[in-house]
Amino acid sequence: MTANQRTTRTRLATIVALVAALALPGTAAVAEPASDVIVLPGATSAEGIARGYGSTFFAGDLFAGDIFRGDIQEGTAALFIDAPDGRQAVGMTFDGSTGLLWVAGGFTGQAYVYDTRTATTVAAYQFADPAIGPLVNDVALTNEGAWFTNTTAPVLYFVAFDAEPGTFETLSLSGPAADTSKDFNNNGIVATPDGGTLIVVHSGNGELYTVDPTTGESALIEGVSVPNVDGIVLRGKWLWAVQNFSNQISAVRLKPDLSSGRIDHVITSSRFHIPATAALFGSRLAVVNAHFDTGFPPTAEEYEVVIVEN
Repeated sequence: MTANQRTTRTRLATIVALVAALALPGTAAVAEPASDVIVLPGATSAEGIARGYGSTFFAGDLFAGDIFRGDIQEGTAALFIDAPDGRQAVGMTFDGSTGLLWVAGGFTGQAYVYDTRTATTVAAYQFADPAIGPLVNDVALTNEGAWFTNTTAPVLYFVAFDAEPGTFETLSLSGPAADTSKDFNNNGIVATPDGGTLIVVHSGNGELYTVDPTTGESALIEGVSVPNVDGIVLRGKWLWAVQNFSNQISAVRLKPDLSSGRIDHVITSSRFHIPATAALFGSRLAVVNAHFDTGFPPTAEEYEVVIVEN
């Protein structure tokens, strides 16, 4: 590990140690829903999750890079892809039209594309030199390809898709999403159904931004404060923001033009242990516990997916 990598991890570990769970004033808290817990057997860490076909989900072992496949109806999960040494698995998303799973590669500066029909690697990308401390954190799909965030740099990476994954390009950001003054910056990302607008969240600022995928210009989504925001889920006018060290998820109602929004309600559960990302299954969210309260890297005995009503 280089000095720059050690510095980056030290800064992130400091954030983990210092950030306290925060409540959002002026919003209604939802009574704790009944929840189910699905253990990821043998996982040594966890962070990302994506919905597959039907009630299937995929979840990742953050520092080992392995991929688990589970079923929220059956309440089971098992190791699915034993990733090559040196890989990591952070945010991920599944393309039902191709059966491909797109995975952000964290501190490696990489990203991976897996064929879930064969459990094999289709493509791997080196977006950034790991020596400079990148954190390729999350990914969103459009009809044209996949967009990845880098938490430590004011850029997005785009991988074009035309029958198969192509080459990648780097898009420089401007406006508020270009702020990299915090230890954690841009994190979760989603795309509108037409792919014409991206939404990214800034962990350090606790804010949501729209991004023009052509120009990189960004703008604040006003009226929404989500401290400790991590992964996000979008469906129609609703956005769910997972707030890791706050141990909660804020359900945000967005204006049609995405200029502003408001927090409608907050989802909590005694089974949340630093939730990082979520996947939507109808009226339920499948939420991954990262257990960053045990350290960074975490040292929990088990890592699990918690199912809650949204």
